[in-house]
Amino acid sequence: MKIKSFKELKSLREKISNSRDPEKNCITICAGTGCLAYGAQSLVNKFKAEIEKDNLEEEIDIRSTGCHGFCEQGPVVVIYPEKVFYRRVGLDDAAEVIHKTVLNGEILDRLLYTDPSSGEKIIHEDDVPFYKKQMRLVFGMNGQIDPKSLEDYLAIGGYSALAKVLNGMEPGAVIEEVKKANLRGRGGGGFSAGWKWESTRKAKGDPKYVICNADEGDPGAYMDRSLLEGNPHSILEGMMIGAYAIGSNEGYIYVRNEYPLAVKNVTIAIEKGRELGVLGEDILDSGFSFDIKVNRGGGAFVCGESSALFASLEGRTGEPRAKYIHATDRGLNNKPTNLNNVETWANVPLIINKGAEWYQSIGTENSKGTKIFSLVGKINNTGLVEIPMGMTLREIIEDIGGGTPKGGKFKAVQTGGPSGGCIPEQFLDMPIDFDALTKVGSMMGSGGMIVMDDRTCMVDVARYFLKFLEGESCGKCVPCREGVRRMREILDDICEGRGREGDVEILESISHALIDGSLCALGATAPNPVLSTIKYFREEYSAHIQEKKCPAGVCKELIRYKIDEENCNGCGVCARLCPAECISGEKKQPHVIDQEKCIKCGSCRESCKFDAVIVE
Repeated sequence: MKIKSFKELKSLREKISNSRDPEKNCITICAGTGCLAYGAQSLVNKFKAEIEKDNLEEEIDIRSTGCHGFCEQGPVVVIYPEKVFYRRVGLDDAAEVIHKTVLNGEILDRLLYTDPSSGEKIIHEDDVPFYKKQMRLVFGMNGQIDPKSLEDYLAIGGYSALAKVLNGMEPGAVIEEVKKANLRGRGGGGFSAGWKWESTRKAKGDPKYVICNADEGDPGAYMDRSLLEGNPHSILEGMMIGAYAIGSNEGYIYVRNEYPLAVKNVTIAIEKGRELGVLGEDILDSGFSFDIKVNRGGGAFVCGESSALFASLEGRTGEPRAKYIHATDRGLNNKPTNLNNVETWANVPLIINKGAEWYQSIGTENSKGTKIFSLVGKINNTGLVEIPMGMTLREIIEDIGGGTPKGGKFKAVQTGGPSGGCIPEQFLDMPIDFDALTKVGSMMGSGGMIVMDDRTCMVDVARYFLKFLEGESCGKCVPCREGVRRMREILDDICEGRGREGDVEILESISHALIDGSLCALGATAPNPVLSTIKYFREEYSAHIQEKKCPAGVCKELIRYKIDEENCNGCGVCARLCPAECISGEKKQPHVIDQEKCIKCGSCRESCKFDAVIVE
């Protein structure tokens, strides 16, 4: 069915909404990439088979959704309308969930989430501590709709913002609304989306392009992937609104080739949008035409940089160009181009529907709205969290994330991906926004948040990110190509016991050369992990260089494992798990480690329940 007017679109939305009973039982199953890895597709098939077997189609709906966020507990199942939250649901649980919970209201205790702090079993999704403090404005619909269903998106008001814009708002008024909302780019730079749109509209030259940057490459980050997988139409609608405001008829989604499900779901969304008539020629009889193509990148981190992305789209090597050439004037094919990331575009329909004043009411003075973070690392509750700007790090890590796993003490959190910095415990009560993170030597980035405990070596962390960036540098400019490599070599020396006095000062000197001389942000921000760890954890660098010790017990060349005889009860677990077979001892007697055979893998320390394995 192809609709040709605003009236037809409104009528279709109402028809779909009226045909759905909000009180009807509906089983939603997370089928994002994370839960699929746990076997979610087989679980979806099992639920469908059980419902069909018992002829329950009229009583129970089944919905395969995008990521619900609480990845640590997958596969996640939420049962509506009560919003009963089940976690780690297996194939053998499906029949019981249907017959006991859905049909008879009986709660299955074994599938409930247990609050670690109180031991309480949590029944409803909104009461789970992981979700309680979140404000899931952009990400919340992920758990309620089938991303492959255009009807599901229309049922929650989809494309109403587009209709509002095309049916009464001038392009300039749309831009002013986005500027008034103070929507800042969620891809890393935090630049005003409205000002960027306005600059592109005023730029001379046609055609003008609108691009969605889905080349998410930060280690541990998967926010954009999950949005594209779970709610692709929200991104398409945001791009259409932006294109109308800018005066563009052609758009691209540049997505990592490593995101096959995101590519699949957004491609289906584009096809269904064309079929319906909300994408393509003369949309809703408004005179506005716009279409979108999906381009898959080759996995180069540098292609997340705007000019390198344009080069890749044009079929050339993904290399950046000098920043004095603005994309809004000369971007893709040297034409005016507006580039925003996935999360930025997904915010646009919310702003148009609810208004700039509503959006302004959320967040801090200069950072409005919410931000999605991927919370990973040494944290109990791994997953995606959406919080209002201004929430403190402590609230995110302790209240939502559940703190560090037992036995570990919080040490630092790294934000902003490999270009960000490591923030120590002293700043845990700092409100999170674009400007606050910059002040402490880090950045928002796309939203990666890696938590570290006291068993993390900060020198090794800096080395890890330098290694990553060294491999991802395009090699075009000397400061980045040579500077990152040289810094990594110095960090190798420090971690392997060859560190010398003056190495830290050399690292700082090269860092400033990279910041001043690199062609693009990859090189200019590469020193952030190094500079922030030197600033806040300089004593660890000193211990590595002067004492030839790694305080965290990570750098193999600077440590050795030893068994404390007083704490060892001779259980033999460490000996059985040791891959080098270097641990020996009589049963129920203290064991010893053969230092010549030990490969320093750390399995003995990880497996010992009595803290008998120590690091020297």
